[in-house]
Amino acid sequence: MSSHFAQRRYLINFDVQRLGQVFTDVLVVGTGVAGLRAAIEASQYGSVLVVCKDAAMESNTSYAQGGIAVVLSSSDSAAAHTRDTLEVGCGLSNREAVERIVREGPGRIRELRDWGAAFDLEAGQVALGLEGGHSAPRIVHAHGDATGREISRVLLDRARRQENVRIFENCMVIDLVTVEGRCIGALTHHAKYGYQIFHARQTIVAAGGAGQLYRETTNPAGATGDGPAMGFRAGATLRDMEFLQFHPTTLYVAGASRTLISEAVRGEGAYLVDRSGHRFMSAYHTDAELAPRDVVSRAIVEHMSQTHATCVYLDVRHLGPGRFAQRFPTIMRQCLEFDINPEKDLIPVRPAAHYAIGGLAAGLDGRTDVEGLLACGEAASTEVHGANRLASNSLLEGLVFGQICGATAGEAARQPHEAMRPLRMRYAFGPSPRTELDLTDIRNSLRAMMWRNVGIERTGPRLEETLEIVDFWGRYVMDKAFDDRFGWETQNMLTYARCMAQSAAVRKESRGTHFRGDYPTIDAERFLGHVTLRQDEGEISQGFEPLRRGGE
Repeated sequence: MSSHFAQRRYLINFDVQRLGQVFTDVLVVGTGVAGLRAAIEASQYGSVLVVCKDAAMESNTSYAQGGIAVVLSSSDSAAAHTRDTLEVGCGLSNREAVERIVREGPGRIRELRDWGAAFDLEAGQVALGLEGGHSAPRIVHAHGDATGREISRVLLDRARRQENVRIFENCMVIDLVTVEGRCIGALTHHAKYGYQIFHARQTIVAAGGAGQLYRETTNPAGATGDGPAMGFRAGATLRDMEFLQFHPTTLYVAGASRTLISEAVRGEGAYLVDRSGHRFMSAYHTDAELAPRDVVSRAIVEHMSQTHATCVYLDVRHLGPGRFAQRFPTIMRQCLEFDINPEKDLIPVRPAAHYAIGGLAAGLDGRTDVEGLLACGEAASTEVHGANRLASNSLLEGLVFGQICGATAGEAARQPHEAMRPLRMRYAFGPSPRTELDLTDIRNSLRAMMWRNVGIERTGPRLEETLEIVDFWGRYVMDKAFDDRFGWETQNMLTYARCMAQSAAVRKESRGTHFRGDYPTIDAERFLGHVTLRQDEGEISQGFEPLRRGGE
């Protein structure tokens, strides 16, 4: 399928000889849990440069409230955690990958505690919470509902203490640079230093998150799908792009941005009720409020439609005086900012785009199909989550596969190589004959359309409409060379949206987070596997990859 999104290799014109050039053994793009853990590991083998487009603490990880799912109790087991993950993954998880994160999870938690992580304790032991889809309490949390921020703090401090690690903040990675099919680093822009080439023997993409493609999202402003988009332009395969998880409960206040209300709130016993106070989840699933996220999200949307409401509510009033504020201090403060007192008032909530399951296809060692390029965290598709992520498995995956990626890249970079030399390379394309469109208007329109057409429920006609409209915008946006972050992000968002809509159109079934109103059931005969996309001589070629050995 010919597309403007497969015809451009790089987003800007450049001549390497006119740019500043920096050399490192391993380049890491992104400072979330996966990127920082990868950098720490790779630093044992050689020099590491970490690049992020905002401040290092500004990542999806920092906004994660719930915690890390890990087996630490004698009443729990690795087999149970594996089984829960596979069940929620709706048949598309790779058992080997799942077993690995479950097996290595306890070690990663001990490591974080050794590095200074202040996880919440109960009777001197790490406290364990319960969340939807889990058969036992196994959610490790910090400061009640600030787990992600605590992990970011600890990993960032640890990375900065490594002699071999340099962290370059507020630097936008525009594109990955390839020579004869091998990734040799990245093209970047910094407000102070301008355009630069970062040469690396191995490059790890950990810049995930694409919530800004949607009108309703829990993600920060920087989550624009950059990592998968730049990897796609570099020739790497994308996998499972149709699967994006919507979090069932975000604080709904008209006119305000959405704020996550952690899964752990329901794990603590909160009820989901409508405006009449009726608990409705038992009509949709036997686990009621603790059903998997995709089930709860669709149930809320359906119940809102039936009751002609703009939201539903979380009821925590029965938890007792002071309990909610003690367990969820951050959420309590956020509610009080809008004059909502959870001890007395219902909390208005509705679903929002939360977590990208698909991304750059990565193997169990973190490698993509582009030599020299690895991926981990939300930027990667490791086949752990299948068609739907089990609550609090994301930080776990980031820790485990971040360490794996760092070791893989470090070992590869340490092998005998020719000395890195300044590159001689130019890339140029002519000026666009087409008019310029208003990028702010395109972004706003894209976010509204993605929410409407590629959201919690999709249909064939809506997906085809999305492809037509995104392709139209692409003709006027992807042919331009922009010189600022807003322009590059918009091009990444359109690329990501195009790939999501195409993958969703291919998968004519409903599975996990991907629900087709025109194909409402699972079709295991035709779709027990993964939709893949890659660039191929100016076209987007799509494929179907059967489950790897260990798929369940």
